[in-house]
This record gives sequence, structure tokens and C-alpha cells, in this order.
Amino acid sequence: MAALDRKTKICSRREIESLIAEGRQIVIVDSKVLKVDVWLPYHPGGDKAIRHMVGRDATDEVHRFHSAQTLELTSRYQIGCIEGRWLNFVPPIQGGKFRTREELDKISDEDYAESCSEEHESVSSSSSAAQSPVFEPADPPAASLRKRHVSPSASSVSSMELEQPAAPTKMSVLDARTQEELDFDKAKYPSLDPESQDNIVRKYRQLQDRIEAEGLYQCNYWSGYGVECLRYFTALALTGLCLRAGWYITAAFPLGFLWHQLSFTVHDAAHMGVTHNYYVDSILAMFIANYCGGLSACWWKHSHNVHHLVTNSPEHDPDIEYLPFFAITHRFFEDLRSTYHEFTMKYDAIAKVMVRIQHYTYYPIMMVARFNLYRLGWTYILLNQSPKKGQAWWFRYFELVGQVFFWTWYGYFVVYKTIPGGWNRFAFVMISHAITAPLHVQITLSHFAMSTTDMGVTESFPQKMLRTTMDVDCPQWLDFFHGGLQFQAIHHLYPRIPRHNLRRTQKLVQEFCNEVDIPYALYGFVDGNKKVLGRMADVARQAAILAECQRTIVAGEVAH
Repeated sequence: MAALDRKTKICSRREIESLIAEGRQIVIVDSKVLKVDVWLPYHPGGDKAIRHMVGRDATDEVHRFHSAQTLELTSRYQIGCIEGRWLNFVPPIQGGKFRTREELDKISDEDYAESCSEEHESVSSSSSAAQSPVFEPADPPAASLRKRHVSPSASSVSSMELEQPAAPTKMSVLDARTQEELDFDKAKYPSLDPESQDNIVRKYRQLQDRIEAEGLYQCNYWSGYGVECLRYFTALALTGLCLRAGWYITAAFPLGFLWHQLSFTVHDAAHMGVTHNYYVDSILAMFIANYCGGLSACWWKHSHNVHHLVTNSPEHDPDIEYLPFFAITHRFFEDLRSTYHEFTMKYDAIAKVMVRIQHYTYYPIMMVARFNLYRLGWTYILLNQSPKKGQAWWFRYFELVGQVFFWTWYGYFVVYKTIPGGWNRFAFVMISHAITAPLHVQITLSHFAMSTTDMGVTESFPQKMLRTTMDVDCPQWLDFFHGGLQFQAIHHLYPRIPRHNLRRTQKLVQEFCNEVDIPYALYGFVDGNKKVLGRMADVARQAAILAECQRTIVAGEVAH
């Protein structure tokens, strides 16, 4: 009887808001109201992925990331259901404010309905802001989009205006730029009204059914991973032969290539895209990442799940939070607080220097980016940030053993015992790590040049993914080099599809985009890199102009 009550009880918006105000973690899935407080310490993907869904209808996000068996378990957390269309709250982790039951009792039904309407209008629409007197808009990224060309609604300022700025404050300049980019995105993408977004969601779910019907979730192991394994063992054999022959520098190249290729399988397995079995894929991802490559698959999953949910959000997406080295939006000039890292990203003196030259340092930093992955993995494992309960409780210990194993065979037996001389060892280590740079370029390539604006809680999941992610066009024979990451927009829409099926899925997604009028960003590898460097150069230019304006303001204050 209690289970029946949970399924039939209608939860009002007031009740849900008051529960969240009390600190409860309430998520809406398939019109079911789930209270998932007790699941937070058990969730293998970390608690932050859940916290970003609090107060939201997370039906599409939950379905895309979980197997049918996992979805069946959600009923145990159900406390009721909703009627009609749900209007999303801003989750507490993102700054959403919620009223307690006592506060809500003082508000009439009419006033409450009106306040909810006003709240969503303020979130989904921009506040009025004057045209920036300092920052010119960059060349619109839509200019070379294959699907659609839209001109920004805001006009650029003249060079005369730039020569004589009206001493703007830092925040007014940044706010104006933010408004400018928001207006551009609102003109470029479908309307945020409920009818338009519901149509996108409906078509998106129909596409999911078609993908399943065509068997695109089924992995072809022989034609897919059979060829991959042949490539892996060839690279491993070449590494061993070169070391045995004393060609120590040459040996670094096939080893780096092996790490580069293995990372793609880690990515597949961590998304349960290989066998679709949680334990099998998790063990496969951890074994390859830790024992073969010295990286933490569990750290990656914890971080990557958040990235998939809040893609390109400066405050929330760890995959674009690279201060003091990179800033892909002027928003990082504001000393933003990262909800993932739980610290304020300071736009300090070092950042002010590095950001202004970031389009020159981008590729050199990508060549040593693997060292940062070691650091992040060690931090995650040694500080015991992994789930301590549930089915993943033992993953930390499995990864600890893997780290010891990796640094024993690579650090001790290969680098120290096999390679003579300090310079040979240094060159071997640096080259083997630099060879993995295309992986890091590929990861950032898919997002750095795309939108970072916040379109509000009314934006649908598929539109947000397509707005913040680009695909890379390449010939089919070169797919092995990109490892499926060239289909990043498609992967963000359907993260559990095996990568060897993404090319077939691409045609279906293109049809979907045409049908719902969402621009599909598709660039060649060279053009995509140009877009990224162009974005970074533009932000570097904004940083230089802002610094000059601040010096002008200070000089004016001193003069007075």
C-alpha cells in the first residue's frame, strides 16, 4: 500500500520547493518525484552529478547515462509524482534559492503562480544591458557553420568609440559582453518557449527509439575492438623491440601512440559503451587507465559526468576551468567560484599574463597535459574522493594497486632500469607524453570554440548539448586517430553508443537537427583548430583591452 501511495501521490510545486529548501535532493524523472538523499554517497559517478539535477526534470539526462537495469532501481526513491509539464528550478549548487514551508504558507496560490512565472522569465530572458563600449564582438562562430548563418543582434562599436572609452567599470564591461553573447545565441537557436523546447525533446526521444531499433547500441567487437587490439599490440611490440635494440628515443613514439589509443577505450568503457555491463566496463576502464597508463578512470568519470551535464558552464564544468593558463570566455575575468573544485578561480597576476598569450601557449601546454592528469588522479585517489559505499566502494583500492603497478613497470623497469643516462630518460619521458597531445587537443577542440552562455533552465538537454559541442569532420579511414571523439556532439546526445557506431548515428542526428532547426556545428580538423585559436585570441584581446581600461580608470582616479 505504501508503494502504491508513492506512485499515485501528486506532489505540488510548493511541496517540492519546501523539501529542497530543507536540504532534500529532489529530482524529477519520467514524471516521478525522486528523493535521492541516501543515494548520494553511493552514486558511482559522484554526488555533484546528482546535485546539478536537483529541482529539474532530469528524464533525458538520467536515461542517456544509465542502463535499463539501473533505471528500474529509481522506483525505490520515489515519493510521489507530478502532473503536467514541470518548470525547472535552478539547482542549489548553481545558486538557486528556495523558500521553506513556513515562508510558502504565507503566499497565496495566485501570488505563488505569478512568482514562478516571473522567476522563469527572468532566468530564460536576459536583463537589459548597454552595448559594451569596450569589447567588440568576435567574428560570429555561425559564420562558417554549415547548417545556418545568423548575424548577431548587437552591432560592433566603432574604432573611434574604442579610442575614447567612457571609463567603464569592470563589471559593466563584462556584463555587457555577456548580454551580447546571450543575444547572439538567442537569435541563433530555437526559442526557449515551452512549445519549441517540448517539440525538440519529443523529436529527440523519437530519435532515441530509432537508434535503438537500428541496433546502434550494440557493439561489434570483431570489427571494432578486434582491430583496436591489433593496433594496441603492434604499438606495444614496437616499443619493446626499440628498447631492446637500444633505440630509446624511437621507443617513445609507439609508447605514446599506445597511450593515446588506449585512452579512447577507457572513455568508451567508463560510459558503459563496450559491454554495457557496469562491473565489466568499470574494471576494463580502471585496468587500462591505471595499470597501463597511470591515470585514474574513477577521477575521470567523476569529473566527466559533471562535464556532460553542465557542458561549457564556466562556473560548473571542470573541463573548461583551466585558469591561470586558459580562459575561453571573459567570464573568467570575474573570479568565478568553481562548484566542482569548490574554490574561487582567481584572475590573478599570473592569469592576466598567461591568458593574454594563451593562443600561443595552447599547443605547447597540450604536449604536457598528461602530467596534469596524473596530478588530478593522485589527488582523487589519495584524498579518498571516490564513493565509499555501494558497488564502487572497492574501486579506490583497485586503482591504488594499479598506480603502484604502472609506476613500477614504467617508472622503474623501463625509464630507470632499461634506459641509460639522464638525458635519454628525460627525452623518452617527454616525447612519450608529448605524443598524446592530439588527445588533449581533441578533447578541448570540441568545446573551446562553442557557446559558454547560460540560456536558463528552460533550455532542453539536446539543444544545450548541440549548442556547446562541435563535431570534427574527417575521412572514415582516419577515425582511429580521433577515437570517436570527433563525434563529440553526437556522443553528448547519446553517451552510451559504442564509438564505432557514431558515424552511422551522425546521419540520424543531422536529420534531427534539420527537423528542429538547431545548427549542427561540423568543422574539419584544421578549421576546428582555427576556431579554437580564434576564440582564445579573441579572449586574449578582451583581457588586454580590459587591462588597459582599468589602467585608464586608475590614472583618472589618481588625477582627481
